[in-house]
Amino acid sequence: SDCTVKRPYLLERAGFDITDPSRISVCIFAIPYLPPAADAPDRNLSSYAVCEDYHVFVRELAQALIPALQADFQSNRFALFADHSPIDEVKAAIDAGLGVRGKNRLLLTERYSSYVFLAELVTDLSLTPTPSPLPPELRVCHACGKCTSACPMSAEGGECRSALTQKKSPLAPDEQHTLAHFSRVWGCDICQEVCPYTARARARGTIYSPIPFFHQNVLPHLTVERLDGMNDEQFSRRAYAWRGRDTIRRNLEYHEHHTRFGKEN
Repeated sequence: SDCTVKRPYLLERAGFDITDPSRISVCIFAIPYLPPAADAPDRNLSSYAVCEDYHVFVRELAQALIPALQADFQSNRFALFADHSPIDEVKAAIDAGLGVRGKNRLLLTERYSSYVFLAELVTDLSLTPTPSPLPPELRVCHACGKCTSACPMSAEGGECRSALTQKKSPLAPDEQHTLAHFSRVWGCDICQEVCPYTARARARGTIYSPIPFFHQNVLPHLTVERLDGMNDEQFSRRAYAWRGRDTIRRNLEYHEHHTRFGKEN
């Protein structure tokens, strides 16, 4: 991908010479993550949190990939980024032809819909960019509006309910009520589930990840008991670990209280 470096300090930390950004090449990856376990009827986590944290996958990939590349290209530098990236990952993936931008701001791919994580290999090895086969005006979805129509927060002008599940500060009474009545204790997924790209990928049978990592240690339904049963190492490998145990436990307690006593309250 031929893309603009937005956070050069990340490249500088990785040892790159950033005086000439044109010498930086990027290989962008769309990594499918959806496991069949995400279809569990009692799932209460966003689909990306059913498997272990993709940051763990990227870290383990880097540990295998970077030394192998370094052995073959000893005079060049390589670094693997995901999420906290020196570039706009979605734009780079679109420019490289991996998919289009949805109204939900996610990358939509034909094979896996939006159930992909983005990562990129950055190098000072000279590579020829692979341009997108689509002109700029077609690098967006058809804007059918299903994602925005289905989103319970778009009509209210609020942010995604996923942000509410990640909120660390005390919740206002209306936020507590929303969280208690929501089917997720972490994340959301509504805009992904109603997307036509998702329907097509499911119909073709391509939507699930072929990568073994995302099929191991899956946990679609989290409870306080299961949370407390995780040791620190196990917890650190879950997507919600960065917010700490207290935040996810609070969400579970609101939800479980409503499930038990909702009819009386």
